[in-house]
Amino acid sequence: MLAVRHLHAPELREGTQMRIAERLLGALLILGAGITLFYWWSYFTGGDVMVLRERWYAAFESSFPVADGWMALCMLAGGAGFLQGRRFAVPFGFMAGASLTYLAAMDVTFDVENGLYTLAAQNGAMKFELFINISSILLGAATIAASWRALARERQPPNG
Repeated sequence: MLAVRHLHAPELREGTQMRIAERLLGALLILGAGITLFYWWSYFTGGDVMVLRERWYAAFESSFPVADGWMALCMLAGGAGFLQGRRFAVPFGFMAGASLTYLAAMDVTFDVENGLYTLAAQNGAMKFELFINISSILLGAATIAASWRALARERQPPNG
């Protein structure tokens, strides 16, 4: 029977704090996947998250469900991997981090070019959009960094 290799061998004593950080990251990734699903449920059922009802805005936003679905799937798998200390956390972490960063960059570019951030003062949906943009950039960067650290640990020769 094949044993599943964990990211955290018992001999690695950087352990407890790193393990807590990776579990927290795993939980945030899973939460982020859930928020993504909630966003699209709200978008298509009531439109509460729509900043504007204009055709040009809806055309842009409506082009994202498949890409966001891929991102959410990678976040869910990477999050589960980090929570469980499993090797599959690394590739899914890289994919989730890259997806978060790329999609946030697309969104930020669109929002800046169309002056949408100025609506945040009086528009709740734009405040939520701003929260999504900031948290996606930060979570994407943290996920890529944690994936690099986990990969480096995985490649270290065993102590002994």
